[in-house]
Amino acid sequence: MEFTEICRYCGGVIRAVPARNVYGPAVNRLGLQKEYIYQCQNCNARVGCHKGTLRPLGNVANETLRLKRMETHRVFDAFWKRKGMSRTKGYQWLAGQMGLPERLTHIGGFEMDQCQKVIDLCRKFEHEEAA
Repeated sequence: MEFTEICRYCGGVIRAVPARNVYGPAVNRLGLQKEYIYQCQNCNARVGCHKGTLRPLGNVANETLRLKRMETHRVFDAFWKRKGMSRTKGYQWLAGQMGLPERLTHIGGFEMDQCQKVIDLCRKFEHEEAA
């Protein structure tokens, strides 16, 4: 995933900032004391980093997309766990279902339509299994 320092929403500058700047005192509860987040200085679009690195988890997202990605993670994580899959196997299954290479199958890089497709796939597969 390629990372840009220019915000795709407003054209503002994106900088790595300590997670504390975004989450305030909650940073301790979240275990992000030493972590960084890339954040647009204008519109607050942001993306977290892989633990202990400055490597982004995906691409910057506005609040609407961040909420959709969180919903998608809740549905997908519950799905692969209920199906007795490992996280890795779950993502392999998802890559196959979406017709994507595994290296590009990360919810943190998905757009709204891709997030909805993940949710729909999980619900469809559960429904077919139950029928």
